[in-house]
Amino acid sequence: MEHKQFEVSMTHYDYENAFEWIRWMQEIPSINFPKEWAIKIIPPFGNAVVRFRVNEDISVYLDCYDALGYVGVPYWEMYPTKEGDTFRCDMNDIDELLDAISKAI
Repeated sequence: MEHKQFEVSMTHYDYENAFEWIRWMQEIPSINFPKEWAIKIIPPFGNAVVRFRVNEDISVYLDCYDALGYVGVPYWEMYPTKEGDTFRCDMNDIDELLDAISKAI
């Protein structure tokens, strides 16, 4: 795989500051995933702060700014549920998030 070199610009730092990465490093709760799940960390495109996939089938992101939907607090969104819908929960409701992922698998 080719490694792309690029110049670090103020735009990168502006983005880092705008999305408060230092703040969220402290506030995002830890998640203890079951060892059977294959977790793939992916870039946080679309104004998400965090994105990952579970077993390649389930997409999860963290929206801290209501940039992708409106919940009023930082929230996790998972897609698809077993019914093909989306699931949302508060950023700190990790047990609820893990339960929803488990049901979707």
